[in-house]
Amino acid sequence: MADEKTAIEPLEEVSDDDLEDLCDAAESAILDGGGFGWLKPPPRAVLGRYFRGVVLVPERHLFVGRLEGRVAAAIQLQEPPRNNEAQAHAATLTTLFVAPWARGRGIGPRLIKAVEDRARELGYQRLNFDVRTTQTDAVRLFENLEFERWGTNPGYALVDGELIPGHYYSKQLRTLQKKKKK
Repeated sequence: MADEKTAIEPLEEVSDDDLEDLCDAAESAILDGGGFGWLKPPPRAVLGRYFRGVVLVPERHLFVGRLEGRVAAAIQLQEPPRNNEAQAHAATLTTLFVAPWARGRGIGPRLIKAVEDRARELGYQRLNFDVRTTQTDAVRLFENLEFERWGTNPGYALVDGELIPGHYYSKQLRTLQKKKKK
């Protein structure tokens, strides 16, 4: 495992090979219970349209983690809508997944760091994230990366007819610069 090559990179265009890898990794993560909202893998065409569409949205930034050249993980940075001036200081980290066969190699933390760095470059002061409490590895990861849990929703998700709680996290990326009153 020590000589395995991993890489983290932004993906601005999705090649056919990357699309196959993204879909394979997403399907395996969904089946393992870490499917960024999906409980069962959707048809491959739906996943393909989803990932191809992500890179077309100007407010979304897709990052992938590679293992031996293959896409094994992904994460997105979502900027706030332009009409939301009150929350224009905060971006959202979303749709993180790492394929089960690629876990334990540091790809997840490095993906999160890449999103944090990009959010800082874009001038955001805060980064938000939410996750089901049952995704204990993700909960532990975000808490270890100094994301602050600020709330829990007892009815965050409905899984197999059961309400599952979810945690909300936020991380300060830069110091808030208050405007001086005239």
